[in-house]
Amino acid sequence: MSIWGTILGGAAGMALGGPIGALLGAAAAHYAGKASRAQLGNTTQETVFAVGFIALCAKMAKADGVVTRDEVDVFKKAFHIPPGEAKKVAFFFDMAKKEVAGFEGYATQLYRQFHNQPAVLEQVIDLLFYIAMADDVMHPAEKEFLVAVAQIFRISEANFTRIYESHMGADQSDPYVVIGVERDATDKELKSAYRTLIKEHHPDLLMSQGVPKELIEVANEKLAVINNAYDKICKSRGIN
Repeated sequence: MSIWGTILGGAAGMALGGPIGALLGAAAAHYAGKASRAQLGNTTQETVFAVGFIALCAKMAKADGVVTRDEVDVFKKAFHIPPGEAKKVAFFFDMAKKEVAGFEGYATQLYRQFHNQPAVLEQVIDLLFYIAMADDVMHPAEKEFLVAVAQIFRISEANFTRIYESHMGADQSDPYVVIGVERDATDKELKSAYRTLIKEHHPDLLMSQGVPKELIEVANEKLAVINNAYDKICKSRGIN
């Protein structure tokens, strides 16, 4: 079963608790779904990640006051929602969007779940950036939202800047900022920073830490951006 089918299964809400569990339980109650505890036993991390991400995505999508078709289309296309689950996920997205509770509770629960896995929290921010840039415009309210979530996640200003820069496009981004090193960094420091990023953001590692496979495409794109930035620096320095 896909993660989308699992999170709408029903039993997970009782086990999770918090705003994420409440949102999941409300959606499950609407569909009167059932899921065994055994079925959910190995997907708790994935469930928390997926539900928390959808909730934050829905909140951010209306941060500028308008939920655009581009944002909705990118969400549906990028995160591999099976046709049979599309209506349920859309309902879930709408529920989160209309929920009176703020985004802070969802972000805080995600932080508590993944505070020992900072790369997973960074992946949430990356996914939200992906949605925010769907219409090729970063609205000030969307950036403010992203900064606030990053602060709850204890993501440093330097790391947030690095993430932000990685979404500016190959022609506009500063490769040194993408890698997270100063321009006067030694070749050894550059290589060390690059290897650390590649290791932390490898899709297999992220999936082992709770990122659902349906959401891993952005991690692959992240690796491509990191590799491109590193190659640019190496070329400029004459490093083979």
